[in-house]
Amino acid sequence: MYIADKNRYEKMKYNRCGNSGLLLPAVSFGLWHNFGDHADMETMKQLCFTAFDNGITHFDLANNYGPDPGSAEINFGKILKTDLAPYRDELIISTKAGYEMWDGPYGNWGSRKYLIASLNQSLERLGLDYVDIFYHHRMDPNTPLEETMGALEQIVRSGKALYVGLSNYDGPTLEKATKILTERNVPFIINQNRYSIFDRTIENNGLKEMAKTLDKGIICFSPLAQGLLTNRYLHGIPEDSRIKTDGRFLKESRLDEKTLMKIKKLNEMAQSRNQSLAQMALSWVLKDNAITSVLIGASKPEQILDNIMAINNISFSEEEINKINEICEL
Repeated sequence: MYIADKNRYEKMKYNRCGNSGLLLPAVSFGLWHNFGDHADMETMKQLCFTAFDNGITHFDLANNYGPDPGSAEINFGKILKTDLAPYRDELIISTKAGYEMWDGPYGNWGSRKYLIASLNQSLERLGLDYVDIFYHHRMDPNTPLEETMGALEQIVRSGKALYVGLSNYDGPTLEKATKILTERNVPFIINQNRYSIFDRTIENNGLKEMAKTLDKGIICFSPLAQGLLTNRYLHGIPEDSRIKTDGRFLKESRLDEKTLMKIKKLNEMAQSRNQSLAQMALSWVLKDNAITSVLIGASKPEQILDNIMAINNISFSEEEINKINEICEL
């Protein structure tokens, strides 16, 4: 029987999520990868236990995480039932809907029918009555924003989510959505977007600045650029790497000579800070108070332990920030 480390909350830093009452760990655990149909249950358990034992209270899912879609929620639901159930009130569990989940016109995007049906399915897979945060996973160019936000309102009113979030929105759309949700007294508290040393999209599309203006939290996924900002590829492409074993999201073509040179220079800089490259990359995302939390994934418990150490040094000098920017512009 799993018993959590009694000192777990001494190992993590917690940040307030925007102007809400909710605190999130600076490092959260994402189940995008390594929790699908072919994952080993004992390994999945050890990943969850290692995360929680070190103060990671937030576990992030989506309806389509797998493969196959839905399997990550099913597997995490099993772990909840067998081991983490006594700690449910200490956990922040989030899920999302917005990408294609089932065939036909009602299993995608942002209609009221899709979002409410998808959450009901997610709750069944997870074995829960509610999730702590429910996200609309991406902007829908065709459904009126009022309908999508109205669905989020209904979900909260039904008690099936405590808070709502928006994922992959840009700054202008975030501002419009916030106005609607605020008028309806919906507890919208957080944005989830890609952000890393290599991907500054939220700076360029106005999301980062707008979230700060509106006093909303930001949680960042892919802070390690799908593993490029680690020591995994410093000496070539390992056979057991994500590029070799799962080319859906990280293609071999991304690791060209120019990118490899940047990775090596960033690694040298990390060493000068007494950090691993992954730790420095996570610290960089967390360096200012605009970012509430970073989402990490892992295939081994040791990776979680290494990543968590990033919170011990999130300060950067102006010279270091300028040097990182120069490397990225090479």
